[in-house]
Amino acid sequence: MKTTSQPLSPGDSASHPRAGPALMIAALGVVFGDIGTSPLYAFKETLNPDHGIPFTPEAVLGLLSLVFWGLIVVVTLKYVVFVLRADHDGEGGILALQALARKAATETKAAPWVLQLIAGLGLVGSAMFYGDSLITPAISVLSAVEGLEVEAPGLQPFVVPIAIAILIGLFAVQRRGTGVVGRIFGPVMLLWFLVIAVGGLQQVMREPQVLAALDPRHAVDFLFTHRAQSLAVLGAVFLAFTGGEALYADMGHFGARPIRLAWLFIALPSLVLNYFGQGALVLGNPAAIDNPFFRLFPPWAVLAMVVLAAMATVIASQAVISGAFSITGQAMRMGYLPRMRIVQTSGEAIGQIYVPGVNWLLMVGVVLLVLGFRSSSALSAAYGIAVSITMVTTTLLAGLIAYKLWRWNRVAVVIGTLVFALVDMTFVIANSLKIADGGWLTLAVAVMVMAVFTTWATGRRLGLQAAEAERLPLAPFVESLAADMPHRIKGTAVFLNPDAETVPHALLLNLKHNQVLHSQVIVLRVQSCDTPRVDARLRIEAEQLGHGIWVVTARHGFMERPNVPEFIRILAYQKALACDSMTTSYFVSRASVGDDRLPQMNPLRRALFSWLQRNAGRASDYFQLPDNRLVEMGQRT
Repeated sequence: MKTTSQPLSPGDSASHPRAGPALMIAALGVVFGDIGTSPLYAFKETLNPDHGIPFTPEAVLGLLSLVFWGLIVVVTLKYVVFVLRADHDGEGGILALQALARKAATETKAAPWVLQLIAGLGLVGSAMFYGDSLITPAISVLSAVEGLEVEAPGLQPFVVPIAIAILIGLFAVQRRGTGVVGRIFGPVMLLWFLVIAVGGLQQVMREPQVLAALDPRHAVDFLFTHRAQSLAVLGAVFLAFTGGEALYADMGHFGARPIRLAWLFIALPSLVLNYFGQGALVLGNPAAIDNPFFRLFPPWAVLAMVVLAAMATVIASQAVISGAFSITGQAMRMGYLPRMRIVQTSGEAIGQIYVPGVNWLLMVGVVLLVLGFRSSSALSAAYGIAVSITMVTTTLLAGLIAYKLWRWNRVAVVIGTLVFALVDMTFVIANSLKIADGGWLTLAVAVMVMAVFTTWATGRRLGLQAAEAERLPLAPFVESLAADMPHRIKGTAVFLNPDAETVPHALLLNLKHNQVLHSQVIVLRVQSCDTPRVDARLRIEAEQLGHGIWVVTARHGFMERPNVPEFIRILAYQKALACDSMTTSYFVSRASVGDDRLPQMNPLRRALFSWLQRNAGRASDYFQLPDNRLVEMGQRT
């Protein structure tokens, strides 16, 4: 476990047991799956005749220039150079960025509205990710299977069934974990990038004039020439950048340096060569506009490319599905979601988890999307709006960190943040044109997720406030036991309680109904912190109150799953306590908040909160308590 207690400076990276080319190749499989498969559909959509732009060599060069300079500005400069510096104890992602920004604002005593803004930006970015998690598997797998139509148009009716079969199989194997499959992700994606680079390079060598698109004036001329259609086209151009946010989200797995190297020396050159190759192809053969990616390759290689593309899109889909699991776990630990069942799929990597409820919801949503839209071109209308909004939130939070925590030159930070935000907002506006054609779907998903986030957090806070008024102070209660000590029995009783200073409700019920007290009593508060992982030296804080009663606070980071038996083992080691696992019982209260305790919430949100309470996971699953040593008691506030 990493034991960093001081904040990392900008640009520091978490150390990692692996290094060098092996780690860089592994990063290809996890980090670049989404953006690496964008050539399957992105350039084709920029040439869509529905945009109303005549097909001319100047238009092709302008579109290629927009794609190239977008990859440079949005992905390379913003994410690779700037955002990857926001290292929160080696972790990345929107919630890690939110926690780091909140820490910066707290340390500098920022106004309360700044803290509220930070919380809101983090939740919006997280909610948008769920919409992205629905679209990415559907559009990626569909675009790969559509390659069958290039050489065998008669297979067109089978494209949707094949795509659905692949997707159902992908979600079905999630419960087995990604450890075994993950080992082949890197080599497969390395092969993918090499093949698409070679395919593009061949066409560039035949039509070298396409390299003129490296001149940014072609992009500017295109926007000025086609002002009326430019926003619609930018929405299609943005498809080439979707997946760029994964560079930061997956930083905790590999560190910033391997991701930077993999992008600069493998992913970026391969993508540029492939996009320019597609442009060169349509310049020489305008009929290839129907599917320029697969037409880059000779007929005998198309079927092999369909298979390779299917593998690459499965990897891209796996990345966002795993990301949805990770965000769900983080949101639970930060109090934005009720407890859900989480399965740890790896004994070595804590980040490899499986959330059954989220998995099956995603599967149903993805299958319905494929059945409803039936083609990657139709799905592209729903793609982009969620990702572009997430990019805006990332820019604002990273800018705040640079301003408040790193104390960079304030003028430079403000100007840089405004430039990146202007670019991001341009793409948000461009993608907003797609809302009526399907973009509303990802926004609707994000709104529903935001409603769940805010409703659960608010209801939980009000419930804790109501319960606080009825609780007894712990210290006076322990002192009163000396005057009338109940019968003591052998063993250790661990009472989980959200507050270390009040008497657990389960303890009161145990005394009332059983009239006994264990010889050793531990009142345990499990506290989630704003850091990805907690220093081992700061994990356990214990105080003895007398009569064999301890009050203990156990801390964990938002990237760690709380393990109460492990906390007790650490406590026993540190304090030399006799805590035999076979004679230790765990007492928890299953609290429910009545509607009368939620007057500040409207009836709809009260109904949602009640539903979330009824369907919340068991404490034994969340805290990893052994069922054969668990005593659960009800409590209604």
